[in-house]
Amino acid sequence: MTTDTPIHEKLDKLTQIGRKKDYKAFLYDCDGTLADNMHAHRAAYEKAAAKFGIALDTAIIDELAGWPTALIAQEINKRYGTDVPPVDFATLKSTIFFEDFIEHTLPVEFVVRHLKNHIGQVHIGVVSGGSRKTVSRTLSVIGLIDDIEVLVCADDTERGKPYADPFLSAARQLGVAPQDCLVFEDGNPGVQAAIAAGMDWVRIDKIV
Repeated sequence: MTTDTPIHEKLDKLTQIGRKKDYKAFLYDCDGTLADNMHAHRAAYEKAAAKFGIALDTAIIDELAGWPTALIAQEINKRYGTDVPPVDFATLKSTIFFEDFIEHTLPVEFVVRHLKNHIGQVHIGVVSGGSRKTVSRTLSVIGLIDDIEVLVCADDTERGKPYADPFLSAARQLGVAPQDCLVFEDGNPGVQAAIAAGMDWVRIDKIV
């Protein structure tokens, strides 16, 4: 994400986007959108892969941002010709992230402020490809866990991003029509999921 634009200017731009329609719900991705932690996730993936003998190019993590960890593990197997059990990889990666990195998580300040500024005005949901344990702890560390009405994580739906299922599940739980939701994302799979769900979206990493 670019850092040369002052936080208040990015916040203003995000707020203006949210006012273009009478949205009833804001749905935020967690990692890379609310939490400035993609560097930590890349490091955890790299460390986990190394334990299975894989010299991982972490560019794949940005490419597949929003995918559940087990699916990313499957894709790593395809690209590296390995046969690591995806569940084992996902468990190890999550353990490494939780033990080594999660307590140092910082917020993406302008997005967190945007969320807090709209509490009580619209419904608030978080839709993530991460495990519920990890996402819940991340939201706690950055001070948002009590502000979230609905949390949809990996395994909460049969299919994750880039499919529409997670966003549609959040909208259903909030009692809001998909067209009345605005999605905040930082990766292509999340945007694809929002489009598939019939929701408007914004890439927070493109706010400059």
